[in-house]
Amino acid sequence: MRHAMIMAGGSGTRLWPMSRLARPKQLLPLVGERSLLELAVDRLDGVVPAEHRIICTAEKFRDTITEVIKGVELLGEPCGRDTLNAVGLTAAILALRDPDAAFAVLTADHIIEPQATFARAMEVGFQLVERDPRRFVTFGITPTFPATGYGYVGLGAAIDGFDGAFAAATFKEKPDLETARAYLEAGTFNWNSGMFIFSAATTLEAIKRFQPEAHEGLMRIAEAWNGADRQSVLETVYPTLPKISVDYGLMEPVAANADYEVCVVPMDVDWRDVGSWSSYAETIDPDQDGNRVHGEANLRDCSNVLAVSDDPKRVVTAIGCEDLMIIATGDAILVVPSDRSEEVKQMADAVPESHR
Repeated sequence: MRHAMIMAGGSGTRLWPMSRLARPKQLLPLVGERSLLELAVDRLDGVVPAEHRIICTAEKFRDTITEVIKGVELLGEPCGRDTLNAVGLTAAILALRDPDAAFAVLTADHIIEPQATFARAMEVGFQLVERDPRRFVTFGITPTFPATGYGYVGLGAAIDGFDGAFAAATFKEKPDLETARAYLEAGTFNWNSGMFIFSAATTLEAIKRFQPEAHEGLMRIAEAWNGADRQSVLETVYPTLPKISVDYGLMEPVAANADYEVCVVPMDVDWRDVGSWSSYAETIDPDQDGNRVHGEANLRDCSNVLAVSDDPKRVVTAIGCEDLMIIATGDAILVVPSDRSEEVKQMADAVPESHR
């Protein structure tokens, strides 16, 4: 049976001051009036039935999310332990329900268009895993610049019987700039989109092999899942799991092991990872001077300025500015050069607790 899990537990500090601990980026109406999480759920229409969709998020977001998203199971993490454990917990629960479960792993901070192309690629991915559960499928995006913040996957030989699917020749998480440039020039590498399709049973087997400490804890949680002490065991064991990403903890060792096959399905879509103000700016059409505006703003003699206000009573104004980002909320203002947006995370961690 086909399932899907959307990871939506991040705090989104790189989008401070709009993103806060109580209302992280995945719940913000950053695209029109819709949140990124709503878009991620709707993207699964025609791909996975609503009753087979899971949102994995922080337990503290449960009430906020369930007010907005209806009819989707919510899996609440007592604390963040990175993506490997979110994937492993989902696999453990699905394996209890369905020994043949295949599940997509998606995130709540992507904008992907068109949906029909996304759906076709997901169909190929599910078929690959259903034909051979030893396969781990990732979805590739054609790189447009030598990014060092994304993982890369090299395209190997085409897989017979599956249009648009390839064996993975290389899997490298977050290379240095020189390596990223070489990958871009080679023309045979895709960005790893952070979207996957796995067999639940094979995922647990691989975690046991490569991350045995995590597997032991996940099995303790699974054993208690259908009992009265589910929550107490989850809250006791989950915080002790080793904190590691699915890329480092699972995909890299799997790609290097002959017992498994990593497959790549290139996805020819407009893909934007809305993880920072610089990437968010790409979701807004610029004016003739390269300025991008969300909310109320008045820019005079400015170029390449991002001006954002989430409060209709607060107008962002600027004169003679270039290559700048100005983000205004009801209680905070951020001003940052466009090429230093990655430092916003550190700023968010340094402001008073009342503004985090």
